[in-house]
Amino acid sequence: MSFLNDLFIGLDATKQEELQERLDLVEHKIKFMDKMPVACLDTSNNPNYLLTEEIALAGGMVEADVLNAVFIIYYQPGKTLTDLMREVPAALNTDWQAVQNNRIILLNDDVNRERTAENAVSLIENIAEMLHPGSFIFGHEGDKWIRFGA
Repeated sequence: MSFLNDLFIGLDATKQEELQERLDLVEHKIKFMDKMPVACLDTSNNPNYLLTEEIALAGGMVEADVLNAVFIIYYQPGKTLTDLMREVPAALNTDWQAVQNNRIILLNDDVNRERTAENAVSLIENIAEMLHPGSFIFGHEGDKWIRFGA
């Protein structure tokens, strides 16, 4: 959680407490769940490790081998959901279990915005909802991310 500690510096105590409560909720729920193997790829199917800490805090573990990934998150700085919807279909491989099971997720984390504690916590919540859809409902599907069926 080191990157979050840096983001929490300078926040007033009330805001820190609110964000910590949100993180604690996610952490508590995922304690009782299996870690989901996740491949995070760019639109050229290159591994993307930018979200490794967020994925781990949300109940996932980054999987380097896309064949072993239960979920694939397509994320590329500067790409909108529309860009991803246009480019990802050509990148998909029907041999991947995540494709076969319709567990492809497109993520636009608004990379041009400022990286704040609030934004980081929201991203962790969103990833938790992606990986554990029956356990988390934060309501950003369709706005920040979408499930993409092949």
